[in-house]
Amino acid sequence: MKITRVDVTHTTEPKPHPVRDAIQLLDRNGNTHVTIQTDEGVSGTSSTYFGRVAASAAILAHLIEGELAPEIVGMDPFLIRGIRDRLWRLTDYHGTTGLALFGIAAIDLALWDLVGKAVGQPVWRLLGARRDKVPAYAMVGWLELDRDGLKSVCARAMDQGFRGVKMKIGCETLGEDVARIETVRAAIGPDAPLMVDANQALSVAEALRRGLVYQELGCAWFEEPIRADDIDGHVQLAQRLHIPVATGENRYGIAQFRDLFQRGGVGVVQPDLRRAGGLTECLEIGLMAHCFNIPYASHGGGAHVHLLAALPNTLYMESSLLPDDGSIALVDGCYPLPEEPGISSHRYS
Repeated sequence: MKITRVDVTHTTEPKPHPVRDAIQLLDRNGNTHVTIQTDEGVSGTSSTYFGRVAASAAILAHLIEGELAPEIVGMDPFLIRGIRDRLWRLTDYHGTTGLALFGIAAIDLALWDLVGKAVGQPVWRLLGARRDKVPAYAMVGWLELDRDGLKSVCARAMDQGFRGVKMKIGCETLGEDVARIETVRAAIGPDAPLMVDANQALSVAEALRRGLVYQELGCAWFEEPIRADDIDGHVQLAQRLHIPVATGENRYGIAQFRDLFQRGGVGVVQPDLRRAGGLTECLEIGLMAHCFNIPYASHGGGAHVHLLAALPNTLYMESSLLPDDGSIALVDGCYPLPEEPGISSHRYS
C-alpha cells in the first residue's frame, strides 16, 4: 500500500457562544481537515481545531499542502514513525515546534485512522489496550459564566455521569476565585474531583499564594499556573505545594516533556495532540511519564480516547458536555471505547 495523495481543506466561523479563560477569548471554530489517500482505496482523515485567530486553519492547510504532503506521497502509510521522523527532519530548518508540529500531528492522526481502517480495527486495539473504558471529567467552568451559570453547567455535568469537573480560575482577585470554587463545590458535592486551571496567567509568587488556598479548598490539581516554558517555576511550585501541578498542553514534542519530568516539575501531565505532535508522540510521552510515576490526563478528548485506553498511567480524559442527541453515554464515569475501524472519535469531545 502506498500514499497517492493528501487532500487538505479548511473552514472557520465565529463561535456561537465564545468562552473565556484567564488570558484569552476563544471566539472561533476553525478546522483544518486532512485526508490521506492510498493506491488500494483506503483513506484516513483528521481534523485540527483552532479556537481563535480566523486565519490559522487556512495557514496550516497551506503548510501541509505545500510542504508536508509532497514529502509523504509514495510512502507506505504503515510506516507511521518513519513518516513522523521524516517530517521532523524536513521542518527542522525553519523550526518544527509550532505550527509545523500541528501539521505533523494532523498527518500522524490521519495515518492512524487509515491503518485502523485498513485492518478493520479501532486504533485502541492496535495500541494494545489496557482497559475497555476511559475515566472522564467535564471542562465546563469557563470564566465568562456568572456564578449561577457556573453552578448550573457543573451540576449538569455531574448529572450526565462525569466523575468530576474542571473550572477556569485566574480572576482579578483571589477572593473571586474562591467564591467561584465554593459555588462549584456546592453544585457537585463534597467528594467529586474539582480541578482548577489558570491558563498560564500567574507569576510564580502569585501561583504559590493562590495554590496554597486552592489546596486547602480540596482542589484535585492546579493546572497551568504559570508560563509553560518556565521549568524552574514549575519545579518551585511542585516542591512547595501539596496540590499536584498539572501542565503540558503548551509543550511541543517529547524533548520538552523529558526536561520537565527529569526535574520534577509536574504532578499530572496533559499533552495536547496538536501541539505535542500527534498520537505517536503522545504515546511516547505517556510511556515516558509512566517511568517517572506521573499520571496522564489528556488535554482535550477526541482521538485521545484510543491512547488513554492503552497507557498504563491514564488518569482522566478531558471532555465537554455530552451531546444532546444521546449518541453516547458514560458508564461508571467512563467513556466506552469506539468499535468502528480507525479513530472515529467525533463523539468524544
